[in-house]
Amino acid sequence: MTVFKTAESPFKADSTASGMCGFTLMNNQVGAIIAEVMATKENVTVTPLPSMIRVDAKGRTDLVYAEVDEAAGEEEGWFNAAEFEESMSTHYGRMIHEDDRTIMFANPEDAAEYLDFDLKPLR
Repeated sequence: MTVFKTAESPFKADSTASGMCGFTLMNNQVGAIIAEVMATKENVTVTPLPSMIRVDAKGRTDLVYAEVDEAAGEEEGWFNAAEFEESMSTHYGRMIHEDDRTIMFANPEDAAEYLDFDLKPLR
């Protein structure tokens, strides 16, 4: 009798927390400017790909709209949450939009604490 062994899959699930958050941008003019701004942050890695740009951060990162305005050479208020949502195709982590920035958190408890939201279950 022949016994066949299946090769171990390189696509294993890992349910441990990564401590990472981030988003994917369209690889266009606005996406490139956002990526340029985010690349200046020390806990952020930017990976340009043919049709998209990945932005990955450890822990927490802030996309400050005024920084994008300045990098684009536009007047203050040009870039906002709506512009960001238009350029972003997906994200992971907890996202909080504020008037002047979008904040990404890797840990949901950190996002809840930032919002002063109690995560305790009601009984």
